[in-house]
Amino acid sequence: MRFIKTKAAVAAIGLSLSLAACGGDSDTPDVEVVESPEFEEGTKMAELSEAGTIRVGTKFDQPGFGLQNLEGDVEGFDVEVAKIIAGALGIAPEDIEWVESPSAVREQVIERDEVDMVVATYTINDERKERITFAGPYYVAGQQLMVAADNDTITGPDDLEANPDAKVCSVTGSTPSEQIKEYLANESQLVLFDVYDKCADALRTGQVDVVTTDNVILLGFVAESDGEFKLVGEQFTDEPYGIGIEKGDVEFCEFINETLADNEDAYNDAWASTAGEVEGTEAPELPDADACA
Repeated sequence: MRFIKTKAAVAAIGLSLSLAACGGDSDTPDVEVVESPEFEEGTKMAELSEAGTIRVGTKFDQPGFGLQNLEGDVEGFDVEVAKIIAGALGIAPEDIEWVESPSAVREQVIERDEVDMVVATYTINDERKERITFAGPYYVAGQQLMVAADNDTITGPDDLEANPDAKVCSVTGSTPSEQIKEYLANESQLVLFDVYDKCADALRTGQVDVVTTDNVILLGFVAESDGEFKLVGEQFTDEPYGIGIEKGDVEFCEFINETLADNEDAYNDAWASTAGEVEGTEAPELPDADACA
């Protein structure tokens, strides 16, 4: 597999990551690659199948969903979902080009034709639908809070207003960064970074008191924290994750939805081998897809 960072991602995050070719991963399920699939001429499916490669935007900093590991490979549930779709196009995992796509640039990389689809814990909402088309949802998460293990002051979002000095970290361009605002005493409580890794580091060093995003993402950070972090309170939103593609490409959207519906066993295996290994997560059922538009 190949890894690239778009111009938009470079501008947004300024990170220097070591990128490496991806070999096989024995811990992830085998992906069925359809041999010589046939598609109507002129469709995105035909274009990608003929090219034998696909550019997929995903995140590189989210345990369980999209994480670049120490070997430089990207792994997680989003990654495996993308492989299922690629396989239905006749594209093998080693022919996928992974493009780092933090929250703030996901619409941009689609609009600039830097990716063919984005699978990156991408919450479907009306504002984003004005710029891109969503397939799915393929998973529904919920926003929650993560704090240091010894923090007994913040037990849920309602405690944030009562503790105006508490700093809350999230990511620029994310749905959680907007939805948490209604719980804050003032917007100066909110600290924004480009990637969630930086929020976790800030919590570890005491620069912030709370990290907020979707619960499945936070569970990954908790699992990797050696007991330093914990989740508090209940989830207080529903976050349906969709697959972002070029606006108006209904045929590609319907193909993605049909592919996932036809591959529920592969979907379940993808979960079990990635996010499903994180303590506290529950196996999802594939949601009913929304109408493509």
